[in-house]
Amino acid sequence: MELGQVLGALPPIVDPNVLVATAGRDDAAVYRIAPDRALVATVDFFTPIVDDPAEFGAIAAANALSDIYAMGARPLFALGITAFPREKLSTGLLEKIVAGGAAKMAEAGIAVVGGHSVDDAEPKFGYAVTGEVHPDRVISNDGARPGDILFLTKPLGSGLVATAIKRGLCPPALEREAVAVMSHLNRAASEAMVAAGATSATDVTGYGLIGHLSNIKGGADILLSAVPLMTGVRELAEKDLFPSGSRRNHAAYRDQVDWNGISELDQLLLCDAQTSGGLLIAIPPENASGFEELMSSQPYPATRIGTITGRGAIRISR
Repeated sequence: MELGQVLGALPPIVDPNVLVATAGRDDAAVYRIAPDRALVATVDFFTPIVDDPAEFGAIAAANALSDIYAMGARPLFALGITAFPREKLSTGLLEKIVAGGAAKMAEAGIAVVGGHSVDDAEPKFGYAVTGEVHPDRVISNDGARPGDILFLTKPLGSGLVATAIKRGLCPPALEREAVAVMSHLNRAASEAMVAAGATSATDVTGYGLIGHLSNIKGGADILLSAVPLMTGVRELAEKDLFPSGSRRNHAAYRDQVDWNGISELDQLLLCDAQTSGGLLIAIPPENASGFEELMSSQPYPATRIGTITGRGAIRISR
């Protein structure tokens, strides 16, 4: 069943204070509580994708926070969500997961103020995060204009890496790079895009670059050679270590994209299901250099990957 079918079961929203909700398939909900204040709310959790429990907690925290950052908002607090097998509570693994996540939330300047847990055979962990933004300064996925420059603020490849880790086939150096990428906060990128007058943004996660790009309204031309990848990810792709989510993404979007003759491997790379990926941001062309300058000192500088065309379609070139 498609996500749209599930969301279609929700009743229409008539509250005028709901500024962003499910209809736009944006990263978080936005609710106005005063003329100059709006709350931004999101929830995200998933199964372990790395072996170290503290690193898993940190990645889950960074991933949940990204939805707040993608809206140009400031996080306020978080609630933890976990499903964990009761018979393994004595191992200390859950404590390490929780501690790793709390440390990453503290890095973001917020506290974990509560949460909820259930007994489950398969561990899962994540957060519901609440943030704040001025109602007139929400950065959603529908404001991009023709000519805007598209930037990506982290390299792709975490879906392939997670699969390789599970199969014991990931080179240690690539695993360390992927953990660093996934646990890196998108806070600086969010602050820079707000300062640069971003017209639209989203974070790149489970639907891959192409899936999330489809939510940036207006259509785009993307330069394949400009899209950043983690070092060694292409080698994993050549070993066909794509997760099932990446293949589902490709099946869902392949007929909606002008691939311009690029290989299926490259198509799958652009559809690779990410965890805690970078922000995909549309910046007015006159502000693009300034945005690059603001991001130049970051571990993952902003990379120009294409432009908004206004034609409504996605086209890939070499």
